[in-house]
This record gives sequence, structure tokens and C-alpha cells, in this order.
Amino acid sequence: MYDIALSVSAIARSGTRADLAWMIAPTASDEALAFTPGGGRLGSLASGAFDGLLGDVAARQLPHGRLITHSVTELESAMSGLPVGSSVEFLLVPAAQVPADLWNQLLERQSVAITVTLSDGDVTEVRVATSADASESEREFLSAGRLATHRSDTTITTVLAPVTRLVVAGAGPIAEALAAQGRLMGWKVALESRPDMVAGLAARLSWLDAIVIMGHEIEPSGRCLMAALESEAGYIGALGSQAMQEARADWLAYREVTDLSRVHGPAGLNIGARNPMEIAVSIVAQIVAESPRD
Repeated sequence: MYDIALSVSAIARSGTRADLAWMIAPTASDEALAFTPGGGRLGSLASGAFDGLLGDVAARQLPHGRLITHSVTELESAMSGLPVGSSVEFLLVPAAQVPADLWNQLLERQSVAITVTLSDGDVTEVRVATSADASESEREFLSAGRLATHRSDTTITTVLAPVTRLVVAGAGPIAEALAAQGRLMGWKVALESRPDMVAGLAARLSWLDAIVIMGHEIEPSGRCLMAALESEAGYIGALGSQAMQEARADWLAYREVTDLSRVHGPAGLNIGARNPMEIAVSIVAQIVAESPRD
């Protein structure tokens, strides 16, 4: 849901209808899909396996949200990985029924508890809480710091907790090892060597996220580093020899980018790393060490 918050908030401000769908069973998910009139879609949910099902409900433009229960078909199973015949549940709620504060909270990458009240499958109320205004039970859910779904007789609470994004700007054994290590941490990892694509990925980063620049060519790696410095990334790392670091700094200075105080270069803690996996471990350790703590 964090990934589509900016787009959905803009749609909501424009007065255009949007219907927001997310999965609550068999597992909680922070993926979400938004439908707009005319068949527009934003986001991704369960590899698109249930887009048709959810789109049909959204097309009805109901005045309130709905709890949708469905039995997985063979085609949906092949796309989603869920067993054939298993039960899957979604909430589909008009954005107008969701408190407007949610979008800013998601954009700020806060942990949030979204509690819907149900009556015969209809969503009659939507409450959004952070640790600052949570009830006792919501505060307990949020304190766990992980994605989860909690149910009572009349409510369903979805707890969203932001996950670190790691952008690895480069290619080769070290880049691949770093991407693999990031995935082991449970982070959302993007491995990309094209500067234009890196710029797009970097623009979405927040204080919680990290980007690591590598490469043996000054201009493409310099362009990636410039994009990183223009982002809100909490951690920026740059790999390369001292000569490469200086060459990148000169390339940036020529383009009037001189403040490199946010850059960890060379990236990684000094643990005597020698091979790609050890270098990856040293960088991930530094990202964790530099990450903000409550």
C-alpha cells in the first residue's frame, strides 16, 4: 500500500473515485491495488491473479467497502501460488471512505493500523491509527513492528509496517551478492544498472531506505550518485577505489554537486571483507548501523 499512496492521494484530492483493494487472508500483504473509473489500475496484488475479480466489484462503484471471499481457481493458483480451492479474502474500500490522513502517514512510511468495522460483509467504518493515537489493542499490534491481520467479531485490523527498500545501482558479482543479502534481510530489493531507471527508483526512496552505487565508469555511476543525492534515502553508499571516488566527486562538482556528506564511500564497515559476499555483509551491516531507531 505504501507504493501507491502518492498516486491514490492525488486521485482522492482531485475528487476522482478510487477503490482500494488489499488481501487479508490467507496471509497479510502490504500490496494493494487501486481501481479508477474506466478500468484504470494502480499497484499490484498477488501477481494480478485476482484483478478481474476485484475489478468487477470495483466497477459496481458501491457506496461502501466490501469483504470479498473467494475460492482460488486453477488459473489463479498458477499465477498466485495459492492452492487450488483455498479460500482468499480481500477488502475493497472506496478511497472516500478511508480517512484522508492515511495517505500522508503512508508517504511518511509510518506504521499504521487500519481497522474496518463490518456488518454483513459491508464496511461501515474505517479507522486509521498510528502509535500516537492508537487504542490499547492497536498500540499492541503496532508495537510488534510487522505486517499482520487481526480479527474480532465485527472488525478486521490490518497492520502495515514499512519495509526497507534497497536499490543496488550496478551489475556484477558484488551487486548480485548485495541484492541477495538484502533479500535475506527481508528488504525490497531492486537491482538496476541503467542510470535513468536508477533515477526513477531513487525518487521513491525515503529515510528508511538505502541505495548503493557501484560501477567502473565515471559518468553512469556519477549520474546514479547524483540521483541518490537528490533522493530522501537514509543511506547512500558508493563502492570503488579512492581514485574512482575522487573521479566521481569531480564529475559531480563540475555539475555543482559538492555536498557529499551523506555518502558512505567506500561503502561498508571495515571488517576486512575480501570477496563479494563478505563485501555485501559489510554494506548491509553499515546500513543497519546507520538506520534510525525508535
